[in-house]
Amino acid sequence: MTSETTLYAAYAAIVETALSELAGEGVLPADASFANVTVEPPRDPSHGDLATNAAMVLAKQAKTNPRALAEQIAAKLEAVDSITSAEIAGPGFINLRLDPAAWLGELAAIADMGGDYGRSTMGEGRTVNVEYVSANPTGPMHMGHCRGAVVGDALSSLLEFAGHKVTREYYINDAGGQVDVLARSAHLRYREALGEDIGAIPEGLYPGDYLKPVGESLAREFGDKHAAEGEDDWLPIFRAEAVTRMMELIKSDLALLGIHHDVFASEAALHAAGKPDEAEAWLREHDFVYDGVLEAPKGKPPPEDWEPVELPLFRSTKFGDDQDRPIKKSNGAWTYFGADLAYHMQKAAEADALIDIWGADHAGTVKRIKAAVAALSEGQGKPMPFDVKLVQMVALMRDGEPIKMSKRSGNFITIADMIEEVGKDVVRFTMLTRKPEAQMEFDFAKVVEASKDNPVFYVQYAHARIRSTMRKAAEAGFAPSADALAQLGDEEIALIRNAAQFPRIIEAAAKAREPHRVAFYLYDLAADLHAFWNLGNDNPQKRFIVEQDKGLSQARLFLAQSIGQVIKNGLAVLGVEAVESM
Repeated sequence: MTSETTLYAAYAAIVETALSELAGEGVLPADASFANVTVEPPRDPSHGDLATNAAMVLAKQAKTNPRALAEQIAAKLEAVDSITSAEIAGPGFINLRLDPAAWLGELAAIADMGGDYGRSTMGEGRTVNVEYVSANPTGPMHMGHCRGAVVGDALSSLLEFAGHKVTREYYINDAGGQVDVLARSAHLRYREALGEDIGAIPEGLYPGDYLKPVGESLAREFGDKHAAEGEDDWLPIFRAEAVTRMMELIKSDLALLGIHHDVFASEAALHAAGKPDEAEAWLREHDFVYDGVLEAPKGKPPPEDWEPVELPLFRSTKFGDDQDRPIKKSNGAWTYFGADLAYHMQKAAEADALIDIWGADHAGTVKRIKAAVAALSEGQGKPMPFDVKLVQMVALMRDGEPIKMSKRSGNFITIADMIEEVGKDVVRFTMLTRKPEAQMEFDFAKVVEASKDNPVFYVQYAHARIRSTMRKAAEAGFAPSADALAQLGDEEIALIRNAAQFPRIIEAAAKAREPHRVAFYLYDLAADLHAFWNLGNDNPQKRFIVEQDKGLSQARLFLAQSIGQVIKNGLAVLGVEAVESM
């Protein structure tokens, strides 16, 4: 294995070489596919260092039983110098034991690759459009947006690290009735800024103080020009101005989380450009839209004012939905689905795959939008992988008690509030400590605890401990070196085994679209580091710096430096800083 190749990639190549040799000898068909062959850690570490399912996967193609094929594969693998044994287990798995030098070589790979250790070419440069946040532009970012924002951003970084080209997109919902409410709310604050006593905020308008600066800005820009005008005159102007200012606030809030989008797509611009009409024409051309009458609502009598109306319907039942969906209302206006359908067609024109990050309250619309993208794939003859990731809300707590009020707005906790109190890194990492579809509590007291039970602290502390050790070593005249790595024993190699998992974790997490896997992995790696560190509390010979043994100290420092690099790389994927001290 060269230092430029990670260990699992190297042994996957060794297994593939053995299989190719067997194909050349006629044991396997010449066109045998190795696509489903894996090389991974055995479930039980006592069974060996690596395991492969090659015989299980290929036995049918070889027209033999898995154990018989495993014997021939194992014979090839045992001839490799760095493989000390290849043992057949169960119905045909092959467990490999490696010379310790193979694991020590992985430290050299980590040192050589540095910040690129774990980076993959798996994505082959394919473009993935990840749309996330997409909150209505009616106020600052609040806790309801935070988890989806972090999941979408971490997923984008993960996909980039795994070799994809990623477009981070935000869909501005600036064409609905909520934007008119925003404009009226901004106009009220505008009149207030001009000196008018507006009294209590009327029911149905946005009451937040965050609109006061908007009103003041509009007053400076327009003076009293629009104060006495009729709504028809000022509403379009204030709609556009308020959305612009809200998006500036939203972008500022997201920047506090380290989030920056590449594209901000406007729903209003989508309509103005006639994209829904283009989408309807294309869908009709491919017989995905027809004029039909919706059935009456099921399970209860229809409303008194319900009547059968012919509407343009999308054939979503053809793609697994439970009913065909209207893309227009009876008054000719586009339905939300009709606009969303056109929007996804627009995104797909520039991407090889689409991912939407939605709140769990949108679960009911997943089938229909998946049907729309499936129709697009079929009509264009171009596969368009499409995932919708649903993110559950987060319950805010303080010392175990639920909290709802915000010091800033009076009715919600803003992202700015959260980051001011606990910091960006705590917010980002905490949002990735559970699967996004699982319920989550965010306790302001617990997320800043200095304990093993706080994953953010535990992982950052591992990196800080390593950096502190490096500083102490430098003061004592020791430096990391690979010259004496052979002195490292079983405990150290166990650490290397876990560190060597990182490239596999990156590829598996990217394939599954699950960035939380990286957070889980980092916690486990940090736990291993802390456990090894604690050995030195009782036995000075187990410490990273053993003053009377320079070679061992340099080797352990090289190990610590490599573990720190892996932690740093993983945190970078999640958008979290690897701190130097705590």
